Amino acid sequence: MTVWFLVSLIKKRNDLADIAWGLGFIILAWVAFLISDESGTRPLIANALVTIWGLRLAIHIYNRNKGKPEDYRYNEWRKSWGKLFYLRSYFQIYILQGMLLFVIVSPVLLINKKAGLPINFLDVLGVWLWLIGFYFETVGDAQLIKFIKNPANKGKLMKEGLWQYTRHPNYFGETVQWWGIWLIALSVPYGFWTIIGPLTITVLITKISGIPMLEKKMNEHPEFKEYKEKVSVFFPLPPKKSKNNDL
Repeated sequence: MTVWFLVSLIKKRNDLADIAWGLGFIILAWVAFLISDESGTRPLIANALVTIWGLRLAIHIYNRNKGKPEDYRYNEWRKSWGKLFYLRSYFQIYILQGMLLFVIVSPVLLINKKAGLPINFLDVLGVWLWLIGFYFETVGDAQLIKFIKNPANKGKLMKEGLWQYTRHPNYFGETVQWWGIWLIALSVPYGFWTIIGPLTITVLITKISGIPMLEKKMNEHPEFKEYKEKVSVFFPLPPKKSKNNDL
């Protein structure tokens, strides 16, 4: 994270931390695999899932930010932090993210450390839950990108596809993937206690840095009030009927 901070100073944009996020999980997972005395199928499965998730997320964010100004969240902090900008950037963005990353990836670290039981139903269930989460995150992001690129949608609010069932399908998908990995960790000694990982990412996304910050920005859109009344904030649910008609 320190290296990424130095790169951000050169590039003059702190949103590089978002790219570093997914890649950091991959590095920790495979380092844990390489230094462990244990081996087996379960670590390979868990690390593969983390690698697929982390690479997709990093590439997605890179493509989303390429050629654009710094993300509005980081730009606001750049303005408000004043003389403490560099110090707060290092500790509040990069070092804090590194610490949170370490906590969230704890199920994977334990899976790499302990052999655990042979592959069983919990592993299969965890992979299936991960796949559901990956579908929501990947498809949700793809649908949003397609919507934004269409000139006819300029000024409109995304309310199609998965976005008609949850206001944040990508965030929902990300948390579900980590709960799936936690299910895989249940088959290794002390695996239950790594529940701190999925709990942390769930709280971060639903209460702190994900949904609350994004919805604050979305409140500025004239269509958001009606959309908010009809569509679930997190869990995918059938949209509520409009108060003005039966549709």
